[in-house]
Parts: sequence; structure tokens; C-alpha cells
Amino acid sequence: MTTTPLVASSLPLPLVKRGKVREVYEVDRETLLLVASDRVSAFDVVMREPVPSKGAVLTQMSAFWFKQLESVIPSHFLTADPDEIVRRVPALKGMRDTLGGRSMLSRRTTPVPFECVVRGYITGSAWSEYKKSGTLAGEALATGLVESARLEPAIFSPATKAETGHDENVTFEHVGRALGRKLADRLKQASLALYEAGRAYAGPRGIIIADTKFEFGTTADGRLLVIDEILTPDSSRFWPADRYQAGRNQPSFDKQPLRDYLAGIKDKGKWNGEAPPPPLPAEVVAATSRRYLDAYRLITGHALEHGA
Repeated sequence: MTTTPLVASSLPLPLVKRGKVREVYEVDRETLLLVASDRVSAFDVVMREPVPSKGAVLTQMSAFWFKQLESVIPSHFLTADPDEIVRRVPALKGMRDTLGGRSMLSRRTTPVPFECVVRGYITGSAWSEYKKSGTLAGEALATGLVESARLEPAIFSPATKAETGHDENVTFEHVGRALGRKLADRLKQASLALYEAGRAYAGPRGIIIADTKFEFGTTADGRLLVIDEILTPDSSRFWPADRYQAGRNQPSFDKQPLRDYLAGIKDKGKWNGEAPPPPLPAEVVAATSRRYLDAYRLITGHALEHGA
């Protein structure tokens, strides 16, 4: 089943936030509606062209993981079924096609102001810092690591939440000072447990979860819930297990075709890496969409159905 790509939603509900990818709407004091568009960003710039199926992949994969990992820690997830959403929110009657596949009802929480990153392999910004100083967020790591090496045990590596620009890696002690040691410990334990459970599930299905970021929120009665999205190609690095080789950069199930294209035109001086973005060739958009759909199929065991 195919749907028209969605650049931005506009629903008859109060808009709480419009992010790089999602719109968040208020249903009532206790409930939010998250709508994942097909917008895509790279190098912190949102592209003009949407990536078909991307929003549905992020929503449906998150719904899958929230159910799969419920025994590890509860989540904000209520339902991603568009019929159930319309039943619960009568104002959305007649908007099933807009909601289909890409929308999720969730419990409202107070978000924790840190990204809870878990790194099972050294790559990305962690590898960049390690190459320079042998550290991560200023703390020493084992010597002799190579790019994409597996980290045993996995490392809890929190980061600030940046509204614009890049998140900044910080130490666990920094989080403890900001939030209190008790909550910091809960965040670390929950993050590591979620990552290990997700990694154990994905591995036999051909995907290495190299690293990921979790977001958490607290309810009015003090419960800690995992929120937003979870273990998706946008919040994680998914590597094909059959192509993994330590000592080099890895191919990935995400927007790598888009990043590779943009990096190429940057190197040629055809784009300065800032807004406005360059136009994207249709084949780059299509290849990026296929990566997201492939990741969904491998993780869940079936092809994406947008109206699920």
C-alpha cells in the first residue's frame, strides 16, 4: 500500500510543537498525538523533498519496539491504529488517510532534558573524539580501539538536547548533578537494558544496532517512561551484520544515500552545508526510502503496511 508523502500535517487540534520530523498535537491534558512527516534532515538542514514512507516507518517501528520491550520499561505508547485514534479523538473524523501509519497517541509526560545515548560500537562523534584524545565526553576509553570496534560493555553516553545544531556529549556525572543521582541512575539502567534487549533481538535478524538514543519522560505520579521514538533508523545506527568489518566506516540502514550525495556535492563546492538545501535527485530520494523500508522489514519480519 502506498500513500502520498507528507511534508507537514495540519490537524484540528492545538499544535504543541513542530520539530524537524514530527508535529505534536494536544488531545487533552493527559494525551498527545505524534504525527511523523516524511521530512528528512541531513547536516542539520531539512531537505525540501520528502522521503516516501519514512514517517510511517518511524511510527510503526517505534510501535513495534514499544510493545516488544514493554517488559523492560513502560512507554508513553497508547496506539498507532488510525481507526482507534479516530475513535478516541472524534475531531479527527474523516482524516484517517492523513493519520494512516504515521500517527501515534501517547501519554503526556514531562520530558527529561537529556538524550540518553548508548554506544555498543565506537563510531560517529565518539570515534572523532577518541581519535583525537582517546576519550569520550572527556573520559578515557580503552587504548587501541579501531573505528567501528565493538564496545564491551556498551557505554551509556548522555548528551544535551539541542534545539538547533548538534547535541553535545556530556558525562554521567553531569547528568547526576543536573537531575539528581537517583534519576540519573534510573536513566542509565533503563537505557542499557533497552539497548541490550534491542540488540539481542535485532542481531539474529541481520541488523547490528551500533548505537542509539532514548528519550524519557516522567508522569505526574513520578513514573519513568520511554517516549518519542525508539530504535528506529533515525534514532539509531543500523548496520547490516553480513557486511560488518571493524576498522572502517560501515554501510547503514538509514539516510546514508542522502548523506553520501550531500557530502559529495559539498566536497565539489556545490553546496556550503547550510540552508537552503540543494535539490535532491529522484534516485537519491528513492534509495533513501528503500533503506528505511528494508530496516522495517528485517526488524519486524514483514513489509510495511501504512494503514496498520
